[in-house]
Formats: sequence, C-alpha cells, structure tokens
Amino acid sequence: MGNIRDDASQLATGATVLDPSLIMQVGMGFWPSKTLLSAVELGLFTRLGSDSRTGEDIAEQLDLRSRAVYDFLDGLVALRLLERDGHGPQACYRNTPETALFLDQTSPAYIGGILEMANARLFGFWGGLTEALRTGSPQNEIKATGHSMFEELYADPDRLEQFVRAMSGISAGNFHALADKFDFARYQTVCDIGGATGQLSIILAERHPHLRCTSFDLEVVEPIAARAIKEAGVEDRVITASGDFFAGPLPSADVITMGMILHDWNLNRKLQLIRAAYDALSPGGALIVVENLIDDERRENVFGLMMSLNMLIEFGDAFDFTGADFRGWCEEVGFRSVEVLPLAGPASAGIAYK
Repeated sequence: MGNIRDDASQLATGATVLDPSLIMQVGMGFWPSKTLLSAVELGLFTRLGSDSRTGEDIAEQLDLRSRAVYDFLDGLVALRLLERDGHGPQACYRNTPETALFLDQTSPAYIGGILEMANARLFGFWGGLTEALRTGSPQNEIKATGHSMFEELYADPDRLEQFVRAMSGISAGNFHALADKFDFARYQTVCDIGGATGQLSIILAERHPHLRCTSFDLEVVEPIAARAIKEAGVEDRVITASGDFFAGPLPSADVITMGMILHDWNLNRKLQLIRAAYDALSPGGALIVVENLIDDERRENVFGLMMSLNMLIEFGDAFDFTGADFRGWCEEVGFRSVEVLPLAGPASAGIAYK
C-alpha cells in the first residue's frame, strides 16, 4: 500500500485515474434536492404553467426578496428542471416538458405530492439516519410526540389527505403499468388492501370493465376513496370497505392487491398479511404486491434500497425487500408459484398464485 505522497503522485501523473466527482455529487446531494423541494413548496412550476417569465416577475409573484433569486432559478436551469431564454435580467424562465407534466399541480400527472411530503417531513427526519442506524429507532414524529406516523396522520384529516394524495401521485404510473401488463381477463373480482384514494381500483375498473373492485382501508380513509370513485364515475364497479387488515379476515376476491403496503411492516407483520391474503383468495387466485422490489443481488435498485432506509427512519423495524425474499415468504405460506413483473421505474409487481 503506497503512502499519501505516492498516491498523490500517481494521481497527478495520470498513472491512476481516480475521480472524486461521484463522491461529491452524492455527499452534497442534499443541495440540489432541497432546491427542487423548495421550488415545489413555493409552487414555482405551477405558477409558471405554460408561461415564460422573467426572474423579477417570478420573485414578485412568489414573494422572494433574497439576492439569491437568480442563483435559485439558474440552479434549476443547470439541474435541467427549468429552461431559460436569454441572459441577465431580461431572461425568461419556463418549465421543461417534464416539470410541466409532473410538477404543475393542474396536470393530471402531477407527482409533486410526494415531494411536498418529503419537504415537510422527510428532509428533516433524514438528519437522524446515523442515530437510526445505531439504535434501530424511528426518527419521525414519534421522537417529539410519542405517536407513530400513522397515528399522527389519522388524527389530522388534512395531513391524512395530503399523505394519501402524495402516495397516489407516485403510484399512478405503476398502477397503469400493472393494469396493462397483468392478465386480468381470467379474474372477476379484485380487492385492493390499503386502497387509500381507491386509485388502483379505479384504474383497473376503467381498463378492464368486466372487473368488480373493492378498495379496502381504515374507516377514516374510506370517505376519501368514496369521493374519488364517484368523481371517476365508476361507482357501479368499484365499492369501498373499511377495516383493520391486521384485526380480521380480508374481503374475499379472485385477486388481492397491495400497493406499497408490505414494506411498511416488519417480517412478522409481512407474513401475517401474506397469510391473510392467501386465506381470502379464491382457488387459483393471485396476490399482487406493488413495491420498489430490490434486485436479488442488491446492487442496482438504488431507489428501493433508499426506500428501505426510509422505512428505518419511519418505523424502525420495517424494510423493503427483494423478489427472492417475497418468493420465499409466499412459498412458506403455501402459494404454488411466484413471479416478478417489472412496472415503471424502480417498481415491480410481485405476483403469487394460489
């Protein structure tokens, strides 16, 4: 092993080409992250809409009084999150095609809800990651109030609705992909466990008119789903049901779905839910879990691995998992076969057949 002077000499002479760029990019990644989160919090992308505005106009509309307004806007340009025409005070800023589609609140493809929640909650909580790794304890509201994340959410209707809408925004692409890629033709009934806004049930009913769907969640969540189902005009094919999925049997169905549910729980709870689904399924039925399934080698799905760390921050003993993990649990419960179906981005569907 060479000494520091030898290593520096090799780097300087090009004998060993090493680049610290990745280290710095990851280590200082909270800079661009918070820049984007603040832009979402300020409603910048929604305010721009399809327009093009000068920095002065933007500052006035958003009540920004800092000398750093142009650093902020040009930083977003450099991050490829805004486009700019011209230079200097007369330059005009506008949305990129991606921010116009995904970060303008008036767009049906808006995914900013998850970023709003990340800004309001997770950004601060992640400062406790080192403590979480040392202790295994969650770092969210429970540290200040003694109440878990879900207890806090269920006690505040506005925060609850913000949460379920945020989850809907990030899940929409996955649910549409599932509706297109999985063969629902041989099934008649679907029950979505932890259905939140009823989004998956609505998408399946619209895509497969023969299906009859049930969106199942806690009683406090049911009215949110009922409103969304009525707004979508599918109440003749989608109903709601309420209950605690740990307290009793699940509604019977040919297909039981769980979108981003299993990762919220420890192993015992995961197995309890999988067993409950097996018992509620019709013969030949299927359990479908939509998750950011980590690749079996645990090398590639960065988002899935980071989400598992987020489960540590939120719950302590909860975790994300691989397709192989899911297969083993389902086989233990009694499912005859399991497959993994890639969906959108880092997400996949784990499918277990009874």
